Amino acid sequence: MPRTKTQPDPARDASADWLRLDRQLCFALYSSSLAMTKLYKPLLEPLGLTYPQYLVLLVLWEQDGPSVSTLGERLSLDSGTLTPLLKRMEAAQLISRQRAAEDERRVHVFLTEQGLAMKQQALPIPAKLACASACSLEELSSLTQRLQQLRQQLIDAAAPQR
Repeated sequence: MPRTKTQPDPARDASADWLRLDRQLCFALYSSSLAMTKLYKPLLEPLGLTYPQYLVLLVLWEQDGPSVSTLGERLSLDSGTLTPLLKRMEAAQLISRQRAAEDERRVHVFLTEQGLAMKQQALPIPAKLACASACSLEELSSLTQRLQQLRQQLIDAAAPQR
């Protein structure tokens, strides 16, 4: 007897179920990232920062003076995205860019006094995000570590095989 529209093929439905949007890891990560960025917006507005600018400052607060290429690697941003971002931050007097004396092709990024002072203003932001997530600090730490591990596995999987 042929199948009708009311009699689904169980084998086909099981594999098709993996194509449901809510089963996609990529969509869960993407939509979570959008929600996170949306949550950051009102927290960063009083500081006059965008989310990417905040990320640059986070790196510089850890280690001042990295090269632009090191900063780009750390943030997973290409120079076409990073350079205009750094120019806007320099115009806002948050950072300065200086060519390396030993190799003028290399540019280093440094915090200005204003950029360094902004760290104090940003201190409450992580706690507000943690509160909004309704997760314990242990859960957030574990999730962050697992996502970092997943990111590296995906990078490794996408790398050309030798």
